[in-house]
Amino acid sequence: MMKVLSGVIALVLFVFVLFPSVAEAGTVKNTINLFLNNGVMTVGADIAQEDITDFYFTYDSSTNPPFFQRYRFYEDNGAHWFYHEKREGRHWPLREKDITVSGSVKLTDEQWAAFFDLVKGGKVEKRKEHTESGGRGPWLFLYWKGDRCKYQEFSFSSWGAQKVV
Repeated sequence: MMKVLSGVIALVLFVFVLFPSVAEAGTVKNTINLFLNNGVMTVGADIAQEDITDFYFTYDSSTNPPFFQRYRFYEDNGAHWFYHEKREGRHWPLREKDITVSGSVKLTDEQWAAFFDLVKGGKVEKRKEHTESGGRGPWLFLYWKGDRCKYQEFSFSSWGAQKVV
């Protein structure tokens, strides 16, 4: 097993040497961690605070009347932001034209750190279908430098940590 593991790690490192554009900040470490952790990354251990680019919390219900709400924490040109939107209407699905409340605020370093403390210890894994749940959410996605648009589905470290949000 160790021999196979060493061979895989050597192959991954070899590819990054041949294709240096792949080896952006944190990518080599994150790729190896994905392999070693069966595709599950831990925020704070495998994904650093400075690597987080986006976090979405979305609730979308097809009840009558339908309800949609989204919270987003994100990085843009080195600044950190919080965005909120609410959609209301008498039809489903609700679209961008149905936004009734929205707004953004620039976060201080302390506020960004407080957000990170909420998601720290949470798990990020490969996206999957959730057809059994009815599809209303909440849907949680965390995007990070080097994620390659595959490993973004977020879950809090515990129910207690999720209730804080």
